[in-house]
Amino acid sequence: MATDIELQPRKPKPDTGPPPPSPPVQPSLLNDASEESKLEAGNAAAAPAKEEEVGGAGDPFGNEAGADIQFKTMGWIETAFVMIAETVSLGILSLPSTLNAVGLVPGIILLLSLGIIATYTGFVLGQFKLRFPEVHSFAEAGQILGGRACYHFFAAAQQLFLIFVMGAHILSFSIMMNTLTDHAACTIWFTLLGLVVSFLATIPRTLKAMSVLSYISSASVVAAVVVCMFGVGLRPPPMATPIRLWAPDDATLYSAFGAFTNIIFAYAGHVAFFTLFSEMKRPEEFWKSLLVLQCGDIALYMVTAVVIYWYTGEGVQSPALGSTTPLLAKVAYGIALPTIVIAGVVNGHVAAKCIWLQVCNGQLGQRRHLLGARSWRATGLWLLILLVLWVTAWIIASAIPVFNHLLGLISALFLSWFTYGLSGIFWLHMNWGCTWKGQGWRRRSLTVINYLLVPMGMAIMGLGLYASGMAMSVESDKRPFTCADNQI
Repeated sequence: MATDIELQPRKPKPDTGPPPPSPPVQPSLLNDASEESKLEAGNAAAAPAKEEEVGGAGDPFGNEAGADIQFKTMGWIETAFVMIAETVSLGILSLPSTLNAVGLVPGIILLLSLGIIATYTGFVLGQFKLRFPEVHSFAEAGQILGGRACYHFFAAAQQLFLIFVMGAHILSFSIMMNTLTDHAACTIWFTLLGLVVSFLATIPRTLKAMSVLSYISSASVVAAVVVCMFGVGLRPPPMATPIRLWAPDDATLYSAFGAFTNIIFAYAGHVAFFTLFSEMKRPEEFWKSLLVLQCGDIALYMVTAVVIYWYTGEGVQSPALGSTTPLLAKVAYGIALPTIVIAGVVNGHVAAKCIWLQVCNGQLGQRRHLLGARSWRATGLWLLILLVLWVTAWIIASAIPVFNHLLGLISALFLSWFTYGLSGIFWLHMNWGCTWKGQGWRRRSLTVINYLLVPMGMAIMGLGLYASGMAMSVESDKRPFTCADNQI
């Protein structure tokens, strides 16, 4: 795929001292420089450790030769399905109500245009990863932009958002169980069951293992959507519920942008892209995975939203399962079980992997030997990280009465930048000094586009915070850790 982004290796600093006894090693954010002294001393036993610790061009996983667990094993097709599983879930069934809020024609335009923009910003993230191979998450990208302060801020923001997403999928699991069983048990028990299932599914330590689950998740969400469309198509046309081609005259900023965020966040899988690209055998093929994801979700979103809205009109509910018969709603929820669990599991895996790398070779210590090991210590540490993350997600989702609106607020605060604004900043960072003067029209056009991505991220953040805050002020009568039925 052609691009105007010029990928050039960073020039090493000139060596003013005596020539080293061994070839220089490219610096990395995650390498342990202390191992170099072992090689210089001629310690042959230390050579294998050096080989395992340092990968090409600062790779976060290093040279995996001989490791019990190898991470860089995904092909581009496997990566594409993990991206689909992480991005596309039952949230797709909220899109028909979005068309009702903003109108059919504006809704289709927004679905298409925001999908194209998300494709471009995802491509920039991939280019940034190729330019800086040590980047495994937004934390390392933040350090490149602004040092350790940005590293810690981006790391906290990414982890906070991922934990909220994990909690949202635990709640979705309880909604599904209440729907299937007609609230046969306390909702807290269903959330605990979702916690256990999600924890167990996250135990594999590689994203390649997640790719097997992702095939099931992708088939699950498509089948659930087909059942939902089939259900609304069989029902008689609703009376006095015409199709809105344009937004209603009485639409408010709060209601319109609240619906608009459903489209924005439907494309917001970018928070996991750096981690996914890091576990590819050939990261330079990321664009193939990205195109499969974006072409697939744009087409699926548009077909689902238009077909369901066409048959339900102004009477459409959110999610659209409420517009079908109770029996078909149960069937659709049963089919959607894999995607409800697996979409949360992929996000949980990304959150755990970021901490795992830091425990092994980052700020939380130097335990590189645990990274690809199957020892009891390594396995126990991985399970402890997973347990802490999932229990934290369960507590937050169960204890906060307005969790869904708070999730919307967190999404507006961070996803607006992870998906849109930061990509513009990354592109400008990579191309600083050759953005305008003496450049051709293509480079100047890209410069304008990437400058505009920054205020776009700011606008989405501001309006999203407003809409979420309004929703939280309206709905505040729920109780924490309640057994109440939460089915749609």
